[in-house]
Amino acid sequence: MVVLPAPRQSATDPQSSPTFSLLDKVISLMSALTMLSTVPQVAQVWVGTASGVSLVSWASYLVAACLWLIPGVRKHDKSIYLACIGWIILDAAIVIGIIVRQ
Repeated sequence: MVVLPAPRQSATDPQSSPTFSLLDKVISLMSALTMLSTVPQVAQVWVGTASGVSLVSWASYLVAACLWLIPGVRKHDKSIYLACIGWIILDAAIVIGIIVRQ
């Protein structure tokens, strides 16, 4: 079992300001919307054709999401690690679909 260090708290923590709270909400909303906009690509790869969909691009997105997951978990930052989990699922679905369907 891996034990991760506790997150560091600062007296000048930007998360305590109302501006950051609004920005955090906007970022969360945009993260969800961009993931939803990727769902048609997943459907296209699995139901339609994977022709013209770049395996290299989507595999690199998958690797990047996996790498971003590490600091998100280490910092206990839900906005990072939850988004990464969503992207890993979507990216993996596209990568696997390209491999299987081409």
